[in-house]
Amino acid sequence: MKRTVLGVTLAALAVAGTSVAMVAVAQDMPARGTMDVSKVSKGTYDADPGHTLVGWRVNPLGFNDYFGLFGDVDGTLTIDPADPSAATVDVTIPITSLAVVSEGLRDHMLRPGKDGGDPDFFGAEPEAARFVSTSVDVGADGTSASITGDLTMNGVTKPVTIDARFTGAGSNPMKKVETIGFEGTATIMRSDFGVDYALPLVSDEVELTISAAFEKQ
Repeated sequence: MKRTVLGVTLAALAVAGTSVAMVAVAQDMPARGTMDVSKVSKGTYDADPGHTLVGWRVNPLGFNDYFGLFGDVDGTLTIDPADPSAATVDVTIPITSLAVVSEGLRDHMLRPGKDGGDPDFFGAEPEAARFVSTSVDVGADGTSASITGDLTMNGVTKPVTIDARFTGAGSNPMKKVETIGFEGTATIMRSDFGVDYALPLVSDEVELTISAAFEKQ
């Protein structure tokens, strides 16, 4: 009986000690970013290439959607919380950062055209795509905006509007730098940019999903 009581007591002490240690660790951990626009400060921010992604979705053959990603995004965001409609964005998206689950499809999308002809998609050495904002229309909630700008891809420039929303701000606990996060969606027609392979079997419409982090300079 004494051994049982002793065992229970030791177990209780161990649990209590673990709980205290976990609370102490939690208190010492740096804060995450939050959906608090007051944490956004005026300045110019650089795109974080490791945490900024552009996803794309098409529908091949009418059965289901296919997804891919671009990464290594470079560029800047300039913003003043006192006048967010004056914010500007200028980013480049390397086409060579293309990521899909099918290695064969990736090779196809980045291979040169046959016999010196035009490639089916982007070719072997495609220039990076670039988006430069021309206007920002901030929503009444202060956390959403329609960002209109010029998208240049495959040597063609077309106007595109991104429906964006603020997703967080604060000091990055790993890098110790002010960071702002956004998500956005847009729709383009790939044929507008000279990518018309397999139309109409593969949809012309491409849905874009953007997740972006910007770090203050």
